Amino acid sequence: MYLYIRQKVFSLKNKYYITDENDEQRYYIESELLKIPKTLHIYDTQGKELALVQKVMFKLMPRFEIVREGKDSVQIAQKFSLLKPKYLVEGTDWAVEGDFLGHDYTVKDGSKLIASIHKKWMSWGDCFELYIEDNCDTVLALAVILAIDYVMDAQQSSSYSVN
Repeated sequence: MYLYIRQKVFSLKNKYYITDENDEQRYYIESELLKIPKTLHIYDTQGKELALVQKVMFKLMPRFEIVREGKDSVQIAQKFSLLKPKYLVEGTDWAVEGDFLGHDYTVKDGSKLIASIHKKWMSWGDCFELYIEDNCDTVLALAVILAIDYVMDAQQSSSYSVN
């Protein structure tokens, strides 16, 4: 299944939609602008919260907790690496690798593809194309991708700041 995340460049409200290949809304994401720690909510089109993605504070390497329907949770953690960032999804056997700066990476369970993400460069605002295998947990894959996107945006923003 292909999904598309289109984030608006100029938006006062941090809410954006995820559509399918027919441009029909499948999910929407809301982030809380002023909340610490950073929190994202994933909703279905009827407004039911499917997952909460929250940054874990006071960790050396970025880490996010993903809570689903208020009960079970997994964590996505960036692992230390000299050459390329690597993320593990603790609570599953998933690993995330690829070109994170170029927004071109995959989520795998061993050698089995779970999802891939690719940034579309010729678009107004950020547009990401996600491919998620049909028999996989779509909401969890989406939550993992959103957490990594937040880490990459935060790192890119801090590299442009003046000290």
